[in-house]
Amino acid sequence: MAATALFSTLSLLRPIRSRCRVPGTVCSVGRTLSWTKVLDEIDEKLAAGDDRSALSLVKDLQGKDGGLRCFGAARQVPQRLYSLDELKLNGIETASLLSPVDGTLGAIQTNLQLASLAAGISAYNLLGWTPQDVFYLSLAALFLWTLDSVSFNGGIGGLIVDTVGHAVSRKYHNRVIQHEAGHFLVAYLMGILPKRFTLSSLEALRREGSLNVQAGTAFVDVELLEEVNAGKVTATMLNRFSCVALAGVATEYLLYGQAEGGLADIKQVPSPKAPNFIILPST
Repeated sequence: MAATALFSTLSLLRPIRSRCRVPGTVCSVGRTLSWTKVLDEIDEKLAAGDDRSALSLVKDLQGKDGGLRCFGAARQVPQRLYSLDELKLNGIETASLLSPVDGTLGAIQTNLQLASLAAGISAYNLLGWTPQDVFYLSLAALFLWTLDSVSFNGGIGGLIVDTVGHAVSRKYHNRVIQHEAGHFLVAYLMGILPKRFTLSSLEALRREGSLNVQAGTAFVDVELLEEVNAGKVTATMLNRFSCVALAGVATEYLLYGQAEGGLADIKQVPSPKAPNFIILPST
């Protein structure tokens, strides 16, 4: 199922101009009604937490003048199992796609540690610190590191590294933007309404009060929750959300040839063998 969702996601993210057309018009908002009014009303409902009404409004206007014409316009490839050889024949290198390693933040974290060590050595030599001063300073640093690891699951350290990454690495900054744009675009095309997004740990902390989040996109998932609560999730619903979950790494792969972020996204892709769900055939 993951391979099918992956293939579908890559198919959606390749040139989509021909897929995004509606007879007699291009993929744009109709002019008869004010599209800004429609978007403002949707935003108001989302801000008020009324996700169901926002989704209903979008669906009511779907395909109409003033509606969001490309919402839910994409179709996934037929579901079947794909072997690694078949994926390679279609130009998909799974090692580069499904084994993301964030080399940028890893390098930044290492450099910050080396800089801290160099600063400590310089302070020891220039300020005349005693071994006792170094011991107490090291003890304080160890306490803060332990506090962050235990109480915040490393969130404060992650916040610092991510903030520095956005400040010093344009490549990392752009990669995060493209990654979240992939989630946003594929969700919209699959008929899953994007609700909000953040592009950095600092932004997530300011807007959501969340640590341990580098960036993220939230969606209106009332339909999925209804099926989950009923204990019966259709294959169609599962495939749609799996496709959205893999959209970030697929975007990075198509643009850069290697995914660096998105390991948590890959882990979120549900397994058809999950004991908590009864997967119903798509209709």
